[in-house]
Amino acid sequence: MKLGFVSDSLGAMPFETVLDHAARMGVSGIEVNTGGWSTAPHFDLAAMKSSAEARKAYVDAFATRGLEIISLNANGNPLHPTDRAQGDCLLDTIRVAGDMGIETVCTMSGLPAGAAGDKMPNWVVSSWPPETQEILRFQWEEVLLPFWEGAAAVARDSGVRRIALELHGNQCVYNVPSLLKLRDAIGPVVGANLDPSHLFWMGADPLAAADALGDAIYHVHAKDTLLNASVQATTSLLENGSLMDIPARSWSYITLGFGHGEEWWRQFCYRLRMAGYDGWLSIEHEDVLLNALEGLEKSVDLLQGVMPVAPSDFKPQDI
Repeated sequence: MKLGFVSDSLGAMPFETVLDHAARMGVSGIEVNTGGWSTAPHFDLAAMKSSAEARKAYVDAFATRGLEIISLNANGNPLHPTDRAQGDCLLDTIRVAGDMGIETVCTMSGLPAGAAGDKMPNWVVSSWPPETQEILRFQWEEVLLPFWEGAAAVARDSGVRRIALELHGNQCVYNVPSLLKLRDAIGPVVGANLDPSHLFWMGADPLAAADALGDAIYHVHAKDTLLNASVQATTSLLENGSLMDIPARSWSYITLGFGHGEEWWRQFCYRLRMAGYDGWLSIEHEDVLLNALEGLEKSVDLLQGVMPVAPSDFKPQDI
């Protein structure tokens, strides 16, 4: 496995400074945010679309420091009913990734409105009342599948081999069954970006998810979640309070090791290896209480101590 981090983890820093910190910390690459819900402070998507020189200079900035571009990341809602820019950002990101020789793009499945003419996304997480089933039928059959058939074609034409969908709340694809359902319909260009932090707050088990996904794991976000039991006892994990008020929330994104300890992350890495995954662990730091650089450094230190790097060389003795 190889270690890196998401560029927005140090979003307040200049591009060159982020690269220098990555080299200093001993990681191997950076996953670069290109738009969507990110202001993309380290990537000018329009410039990269139009200029081969800009693309080359960008890649060279990584290479001169011994770093790789892990993937491009266009996280957002590409199926938003009134904001077409997010879907355009994803498709442009796929094309630019192909132009740059990057084979993996990270994104989300998207979440449409609940019916034609609605203006707000609608996330269905229960089977009652009965209209929920009509909402799901509309979202999947009339919006999600047609979009992803087109996006998969763009990926194939661009040379992008993997679109890694984050299992994230407020998206049509948010758990193992919904990821596999879309993958079955669209084909193997679609796989999972397995981020344990979201599975924690939705009540799933990331270790079991790794087992179930197997070779459908295309990318891994290393992000932790604090489950605040005293608050959860009265509010549940269905939480819509401010992300900035950690004491008042039943769950919060947190620096690696502060929500789940080293032993859990050791098991997670091993279960990924058991599932056949030997790719990137990309740290996404979103802890609002810790300094961004300090939190990222602590996360790097933890994973460097537990993640397998070298290939297995065990062979049974001849007896």
